[in-house]
Amino acid sequence: MATTLNPWLALPDGRRPSAALTRGLRAAHERLVTGGAVAAGPVRSVVWDSWRRCVGSGVDPDGSAPPVDLLDGDLLAYREAHPLAAVMPVIRRLLVEDAEADRMIVAVTDASGRMLWVEGDSGLRSLASGMHFVEGARWAEDVAGTNAPGTALALDHFVQIYGSEHYRRPVQPWSCSAAPVHDPLTGALLGAIDVTGGDHVATPQVLTLVRATAAAVESELRWLHREKLRQPTRPTAPLARGTPQLAVLGRDRAGLATGGRVLDLSLRHSELLLLLAEASVAGVGRTAEQLAAECHLGDAAAVTVRAELSRLRRLVGPQLVGSRPYRLLAPVDTDVDAVRRMLGGGAVAAALDRYPGAVLPRSRAPGVAVARERVSALLRQAVLHSRRPQLLLRYSELPEAQDDVAVWQACLDRLPAGSPRRSAAAAHLLRLRRGLRPR
Repeated sequence: MATTLNPWLALPDGRRPSAALTRGLRAAHERLVTGGAVAAGPVRSVVWDSWRRCVGSGVDPDGSAPPVDLLDGDLLAYREAHPLAAVMPVIRRLLVEDAEADRMIVAVTDASGRMLWVEGDSGLRSLASGMHFVEGARWAEDVAGTNAPGTALALDHFVQIYGSEHYRRPVQPWSCSAAPVHDPLTGALLGAIDVTGGDHVATPQVLTLVRATAAAVESELRWLHREKLRQPTRPTAPLARGTPQLAVLGRDRAGLATGGRVLDLSLRHSELLLLLAEASVAGVGRTAEQLAAECHLGDAAAVTVRAELSRLRRLVGPQLVGSRPYRLLAPVDTDVDAVRRMLGGGAVAAALDRYPGAVLPRSRAPGVAVARERVSALLRQAVLHSRRPQLLLRYSELPEAQDDVAVWQACLDRLPAGSPRRSAAAAHLLRLRRGLRPR
């Protein structure tokens, strides 16, 4: 009886690829991208279909590297909130721990193909960074061409891609094996686990390991969900009546409602009170030296901060702000806290209602910038993850979303074909990609 080869395997017999295979793939690829027909022979159907999709998406086989969508605070906040963050210990134990010895890179993406974690062999990661195979970069098939994680997400199926099967020529020295990961309760696609390296990564044994890891991850997610259900739920204690309210979102200067009055704080006092409120969330205080570093871009004398804090204490009362270390002596509820609570409870629309704009947008204080980036990234991630057109449109109206290509692409993807807002989103996105700021 003849053996049917697994079409998802790049090298079914596990042997090193022949020079003839590589030449045949490159010749077929050249004919396709130059408008000719593709020869049968060495091109697997899954690869051929992917190449055709890449042609239809306008992917340039020699074009620039995939875009990096997430950086710094945005990336950290997005990863922290992603469901796969909880199972990274499993992935590290099964794949990453041996990746250095096995000359492999291990990457974990979200459902849109964005790289959230890229770990493993440090030398290979350094080489791969030249083609933007880095955390925050988007390797979806319609952007980065045929590649294992992007194609696995496009087809929702495990797959291997051997070197010259990649659509983009700069990626053809690499091989990769990837498998999608799903929410075990809803079946929703969460992302993909990928192993990238040399030709040995395209063998059946590596794909088996990647699939086993994906299965273990889904099992761990199921277990974590059961454990969460077993935990007794403790309702959050309601804020006491008369709790001071600090408003910093979308405002150049903070407003503090306390004791039946509303204080319009100076920018420096706004920054200091917000920093103390953020520290109180973690149950800690701040020294004058710490606050000086968080308030000023350059070196600043602690005595300057002490003087400002002395004026702030006289303004709001010593019963609210204490010293040695500087800290809040009573609860202060901020609108940033409120947005975080709503996002934590899955109330994305309510959080968007409560978010008129960024935290103290005029402030250049480093500590304030961190708080601004964190809540902004949490809201952005929640809106993008919701995939709800109305939420995407509302979010796109915020100043911070005006130049956000990913947000406008999501609007375009989710709006129905007949929507009048779709053409406006398409035009806006085109201007952004051409480097033109909308009027």
